Amino acid sequence: MREKRIAVPAGRVPAPGQRVLIEAEGKSLALFNVAGQFHAIDDSCPHQGASLCGGRLEGEVIQCGAHGLRFNLHTGYLLNSSQLKVSRYPVEQVDEQLFIVIETW
Repeated sequence: MREKRIAVPAGRVPAPGQRVLIEAEGKSLALFNVAGQFHAIDDSCPHQGASLCGGRLEGEVIQCGAHGLRFNLHTGYLLNSSQLKVSRYPVEQVDEQLFIVIETW
């Protein structure tokens, strides 16, 4: 397995409580800043593909605007479920640079 590291431009790093959409490596990723902790997930709800980036954010929970499904950003799982989850990616900070890490085969 290999890793691809996507550098997040300094001007695109979200402030606490905010989020940005990152298009890279053929993916649409939603990057969230929850009280200084960064979370990156696929921007596509696993239910029917609606964007999650614009959903309602409450702490570490993002709610899909299309059908109201709520996902924990830390685990990726639908709340109260261990069956449905959104793909999530590690976020690393090296000095002042933020990276989203995507593992590939």
